[in-house]
Amino acid sequence: MEPAREKIVILECEPEARQNLLAVIQNGGYQAVSSESAADAFEAIRQAGADLLLLNANMAGEDCREVLAELKGSAATQGLRIILLVGDSAAERALGLNLGADDVLSRPWDVDELLARVRAQLRAKRAEDELRAKTRIAEEGQQIAHTAFEALAVTEKMTRDAFSLDRALKVGVAAVFVIAAVMAGIFFLYSHRANKETQRAYAVIARLEGGLTHQQDLIAEARKLRAESPALAGAPEDEKQQLRQHAEQLKAKMSTAGSDQVSQLQKDLAETNARLRRVEQEGQAGQSIIRTDVMSVCLLHVTAAFLHMASGKRLRYAGLNPQGEPLQDSDGNPIYTLEGRGPEVHLDVFGTGFLAGPGGLVVTNRHVAQPWWENEELGSLANQGLQPEIVQIDAYFPDAPRAFPASIRKISSQTDLALMRVDLDDLKRQPLQIDNRKEAAVSGQPVVAIGYATGLAAILARADEATAQDILAKSEGDPKRILDELARQNLIRPLATQGHIGDVLPDKIVFDAQTTSGGSGGPLFNQDGKVVGVTYAVLRGFGGSNFGIPIRFTDSLLGQ
Repeated sequence: MEPAREKIVILECEPEARQNLLAVIQNGGYQAVSSESAADAFEAIRQAGADLLLLNANMAGEDCREVLAELKGSAATQGLRIILLVGDSAAERALGLNLGADDVLSRPWDVDELLARVRAQLRAKRAEDELRAKTRIAEEGQQIAHTAFEALAVTEKMTRDAFSLDRALKVGVAAVFVIAAVMAGIFFLYSHRANKETQRAYAVIARLEGGLTHQQDLIAEARKLRAESPALAGAPEDEKQQLRQHAEQLKAKMSTAGSDQVSQLQKDLAETNARLRRVEQEGQAGQSIIRTDVMSVCLLHVTAAFLHMASGKRLRYAGLNPQGEPLQDSDGNPIYTLEGRGPEVHLDVFGTGFLAGPGGLVVTNRHVAQPWWENEELGSLANQGLQPEIVQIDAYFPDAPRAFPASIRKISSQTDLALMRVDLDDLKRQPLQIDNRKEAAVSGQPVVAIGYATGLAAILARADEATAQDILAKSEGDPKRILDELARQNLIRPLATQGHIGDVLPDKIVFDAQTTSGGSGGPLFNQDGKVVGVTYAVLRGFGGSNFGIPIRFTDSLLGQ
């Protein structure tokens, strides 16, 4: 029998766009229904049992927030996947995801990309539906097993009461064996399903924590970054060189140009020289910030373990092979257990923090301090009875030969921010200057972002090949030991990149200074050398734009 085609509802008020979407979806092999109003779309979803909704964020007379809230808040439609069609700005895409859409796509959309995103969301829905079905079967199995146990108790009583009657005894014993066989089958079925869910959880953990233990992967990434870093560091110099060359070309043209062209060439030359002066001034300001403030920006290494909530035990490796690597099953996956004396399974997360108050108060992101926050993969582990918990937090500062212990002090209830306290002991570091005024961050102004982008690999890239290989060999791939050795050799320093503010919104600053994962929690400086934001989102796919949280959101954390 041919499997039923998945159903997609399109909510688009503009007729031509609606017809185009309908044709694309139908040509892609899906059942499709188009609607021009939310009411019609809701009715179509209820009647067709839809799997996915394509929703235009700019519906005339409709509020997409209400549509999303109603669909995601209803038990009947909470499993519906929603792709939101938005404008071409990064802010609109981010807003769509924040409102609860499963994915966003900017107009004008590409047919191949639209269908690829539809397929990805439907795959995710099928996986969720399968998990829900397995959970329901497991619950039903438990209920059947409970009923069987009650039946066994009744049968045993009947057997004892009729013990004197040989026939009753035989019947009772036979019933016991039959029920025991049924219970064994139920137990096997339930255990098999529970084991599959446990294996799913273990696969998530292996994918999250496994990458950092492979030394050759770190070396390869460090080599790549080492080759790319000169271009990144020299970007302002490249721009200045291009502007100087352009100025010389304009001067050469002026010497041979006619009288009707000289005026325009003079204007172009004046604009080029003005831009050159601005780039030189911004570069000097950026270098001043880097020299004076980089010492107060730390690398945060957060180590988390996995607690089995039912037993209170932490997840462990079954053992290590002679090379010190976890024992693996026939599929090449690490073998986990709750028993034995094997090493605990740890998740290593890297981020950036900066001193923002006296007594070692460090500001960072909440998703650095609590890596499971708004993380779907880590959050899904709770369904299998596993809860991530912090084991240790270490802070590494430039020119400091060791790690400094840190602990979480406050978590923001408003946004992706957290406050830590670092035991600085005898380390002398000054808190960065903060400017929380609205006018401190203005569109078009230059900014400097400082952070430990790409984490461990970028730091290893600062060392030469032989030193990096030696550090990894001595540490046997243990991130804590790698960092301790890097600190001892004074190789831990953040990256600083320059750019400009693209937009300032009530809850975010959009900027284009380059950064990536690991740079989260880093300070964003304005041209006066004061912190105006905290980096929290790196959006590579959105034209290089990144997001920072305005620094005023740290006031409640710092007690201001």
